[in-house]
Amino acid sequence: MPTVWNTPVQDPSALDQTAAELGMGGDLAPEASADAYQRRMARRKEVQQQRVGERNLEKGLVLVFTGDGKGKTTAALGLVLRTLGHGEQVAVVQFIKGGWHPGEAKALQLFGDALHWHALGEGFTWETQDRDRDRELVQQAWKRSCDYLADASRKLVVLDEVNVALKLGYLAVDDLLMGLSLRPPLTHVALTGRGAPPALLERADLVTEMKLVRHPFREQGVKAQAGIEF
Repeated sequence: MPTVWNTPVQDPSALDQTAAELGMGGDLAPEASADAYQRRMARRKEVQQQRVGERNLEKGLVLVFTGDGKGKTTAALGLVLRTLGHGEQVAVVQFIKGGWHPGEAKALQLFGDALHWHALGEGFTWETQDRDRDRELVQQAWKRSCDYLADASRKLVVLDEVNVALKLGYLAVDDLLMGLSLRPPLTHVALTGRGAPPALLERADLVTEMKLVRHPFREQGVKAQAGIEF
């Protein structure tokens, strides 16, 4: 006997559960006939429209990209490109990094003053070999970050590798959290780097953890290549 998906649903959590039960469709749906499948997907569309309609809050988000896998900065820069595409202004402050000029920084120069990009580090700790200098540069980067976080003209602020600065002890988590509170209501901030601390994860609206499964440097000895790593 076919399932009938016609029970009114109002509670947001119940809507989420119903959406999960209805599924994504395709060959994952159990219905053999086209009519039964169409009924399932029609109900799925109805539930999705309810979910979207009831979630209409707009706010500046704290987005964290962490984990030991590759792609954290890449994810944040995808947001940069998307935001610039909507005609908004963006600031990128890179902690630790700075020993090279990445391709994305060169490409995004096309957006002119809509994008402010600052690489305020001098490279990995084993390259710099100077804790005091590294700490000084992190503090400079943080001061610049706070200026942008408080600037309502910047729709998105990216703090690239700030999690590493936290982990190394060059920036206090409490200072970071206080800085996040400087933002105007609709300013988004993306924070990247391995080892995001629990207090930041608790504060975040979105957390994505990149999981390392395989990496060409580790398994094959492939060097960092232009367009992939930088």
